[in-house]
Amino acid sequence: MFSAVLSLSISNSVLLVAASTFFAYIFIRILYNLFWSPLSAIPGPWYAAVSDFWLTAHVLRLEQCKTIQHLFEVYGPVVRVGPNKVVFRDVTTMRSVYSVHKFDKSPYYKSLLTNDNDHAMTTLEHARHAVRRKGYAPHYTFTNLAKFQPEFHEATFSLVNALENIGGKDPLECLTLFRHLMVDVVTSVSYGFQANAIKNWAMGLENPLSTAINDFPKRGILRSAVPTWAWKLVCWIPNSRLRQLCASDNIMAEFVSARVYEMRSQMNAGKLGDSDKIPLLQRLLQYQYSADKPMPDHDTISECMGHLIAGADTTSTTLAYLFWELSRRADIAKKLQTELEEAMPNSRHLPDISEIQELPYLNAFIKEGLRLYSAAPSLLERVVPSTTKNGLSNENFDLLGYGLPPGTVVSTQAWSMHRDADVFPSADTFMPERWLQPFSTPEELTRMSQYMMPFGTGTRVCGGQNLAQVMLKIAVAALARNFDVIAPPETNERSMEIKDSFVIFPAAMQCKLSFIPRQE
Repeated sequence: MFSAVLSLSISNSVLLVAASTFFAYIFIRILYNLFWSPLSAIPGPWYAAVSDFWLTAHVLRLEQCKTIQHLFEVYGPVVRVGPNKVVFRDVTTMRSVYSVHKFDKSPYYKSLLTNDNDHAMTTLEHARHAVRRKGYAPHYTFTNLAKFQPEFHEATFSLVNALENIGGKDPLECLTLFRHLMVDVVTSVSYGFQANAIKNWAMGLENPLSTAINDFPKRGILRSAVPTWAWKLVCWIPNSRLRQLCASDNIMAEFVSARVYEMRSQMNAGKLGDSDKIPLLQRLLQYQYSADKPMPDHDTISECMGHLIAGADTTSTTLAYLFWELSRRADIAKKLQTELEEAMPNSRHLPDISEIQELPYLNAFIKEGLRLYSAAPSLLERVVPSTTKNGLSNENFDLLGYGLPPGTVVSTQAWSMHRDADVFPSADTFMPERWLQPFSTPEELTRMSQYMMPFGTGTRVCGGQNLAQVMLKIAVAALARNFDVIAPPETNERSMEIKDSFVIFPAAMQCKLSFIPRQE
């Protein structure tokens, strides 16, 4: 009896000591983060310095961008948002971090792996990314994209025809509609494959690939916010929609894998010919990391998946917001349509890309859309290097007078750079005229351009930005020339409030608009 009591007493004492030690560690850690950390002098809310939980909570509430913007308004251009995280809003520092010193990415990006493998976006190290980028960069030059104009026009007028057949009778969900358009475009120029997403949509058929592309960013944000074991439990929940979201990666992987094996068979059989219009996939299958190391198929599949997601989902979101603006701004719609009527006397004939690039109001409209509705305006996390790199010593990195030790996660976001009131007067107002003279002086236009980063910035800027720019202009030109856009009552400021999970989307998760055919 005595020994049992003694044993219980010892056990209780051990548990008490363990608990006391744990809470003492937590208390000391909190004190360190608040007062002794090298980052303790940086302004910011004290609770953010204590734990990452506060910021993660805002990520899960889909409001990280707005929260960071509020912090800049309260604390200034440098804010501590976590025990080891610092954000900034400064164009000189932006160049230093992303272009001059080329800091590596933070591990956050691993939540966006495709097929459980890296692609360009998730490759953290700058040097490894540079090797990967060489494989696809030639595909996205304006000169090369111009060769694919027939594919761009065919997909766009497939949409125009479908909308004319509907005749504006019912509001249409545009996030889905424009995603189908971009799926047709990206699969065509990437794989030489006809997905027929618009035609299937017009017939009332679901497109699993388009749905998977839409689900993938949400899947990524969930994966980044919960431990691996918890993510696996989430995917075991017997809910068909949730399981569809969890399976989005596999759905895309199966589609892309089939295209890889098809094209490799054609290449081996010599059936591709000698055309200079080379799909992205063919380039990657012919690309070599080094003289004796071809790009393996699993890397090719992951890379193509990354481009499919980035090319389709982001551009479709920006398009939806652009047409929502046209629906509520008759003055802007009139100016745009007047310019397009002169450039497109035949509403069924789009000008060459080189001519579209010269339309001043269309380009100002797109620029303003990318300023306010950039599809990925969130924090672009980088890590202060721990070894000598790009002219940096092992000493702290100077960020606007604050010393950041190696390992610190540092970032800025397009959301805040694009809404700096000192650079963009009436920053929250959609105003294409700000990009035109004489509304803005040449000096003001230059400064505004320096703050623009809708596709990221520096050496890790989005590789497909030229394709996105081209398709935004083609789609807006074709649709605004042929249709007037009207928003039903359910599409309003509240339903279109921006939520963000690295990429943005409306609070209602939809954007319903009617496209009324215009009379010639």
